[in-house]
Amino acid sequence: MRVAALLLSIAAVVAHAQDPTLVERAKKEGTVNIYTSMQLVDSGPLTQAFEKKHGIKVNLWRASGEKVAQRVLTEARGNRFEADAIETDGAQMEILHREGQLGTVQAPSIKDIPPAIVPSHRAYVPTRLTLYVMVYNTKLVPASEVPNTYEDLLHPRWAGRLGIETADVAWFAAVAKAMGEEKGIAYFRKLAQTKPSLRSGHTLMAELVAAGEIALAPDAHVQGVARLKDKGAPVEWKALQPAFGQPSSVGVAKRAPHPAAAQLFAEFILSREGQEIIKSRNRVPSSTAVDSPLNKFRYDLIDPAIALDEWEKWSKLFSEIFLAGRAVSKE
Repeated sequence: MRVAALLLSIAAVVAHAQDPTLVERAKKEGTVNIYTSMQLVDSGPLTQAFEKKHGIKVNLWRASGEKVAQRVLTEARGNRFEADAIETDGAQMEILHREGQLGTVQAPSIKDIPPAIVPSHRAYVPTRLTLYVMVYNTKLVPASEVPNTYEDLLHPRWAGRLGIETADVAWFAAVAKAMGEEKGIAYFRKLAQTKPSLRSGHTLMAELVAAGEIALAPDAHVQGVARLKDKGAPVEWKALQPAFGQPSSVGVAKRAPHPAAAQLFAEFILSREGQEIIKSRNRVPSSTAVDSPLNKFRYDLIDPAIALDEWEKWSKLFSEIFLAGRAVSKE
């Protein structure tokens, strides 16, 4: 048994070992073209560190996740292949995978990404996470009354005092499905009867909780709450189970003009060095090699199929339950 375990361990190390010629080949290519939806204030430190470490010039193009995917697909249809590496939200990466635009990420640091959140095809690998948590105002919510479950939100004391983000269809669908679809939908109908305040934007919603305009919200982004807390705002967060997150992931274009540089960049952003930079930007790193208090709880990733294949169904239900039939934005 010990010999078998040792052989498996050696096999795992070999599988994740970096090609010893990769850096040399990437330097010969000299440049890497990256398409991303990461804000420039966050992507800048990453690309600068990569350039400094490897001497490879980074050409960065930034837009929304949807526009990133559209550009890759439009260029491919025109037989133009300019992107080397792509880093954007999970649903858009899944579109590119389905359209055959991504190769396989070959990065030793994948070993540090929780296996449960790495797709088996490895066409893309999560780099950073947006995790949903409940935020509450510590001045308005006594410690003895802090909800521990979704069911606790139905207590009469929270009627008219909690908020929900107006476009959180994917979160709504993921939680409902995890509860058991019929039971989950019934739960949200009961929650809607408490007359929650519908707010547009997770940042605004967390700020309103901090200001005391609403007592709590079950679908805040943990990093936004952490930033407010660091500034001294009277807020705290708790992950209600089932807890979910949305990933942003890195992938390598199948027909990348600089394939070695693309793989090297993917390894860099997934490595401890790259993940520490992501953490320093108040983002939630996906790697377990980086200590972050913001992801030390059980969570699952929201299935991209909700946005890609089931959006009409779940957006219609969300609209009916919370928005009185008004259209819901997908952004």
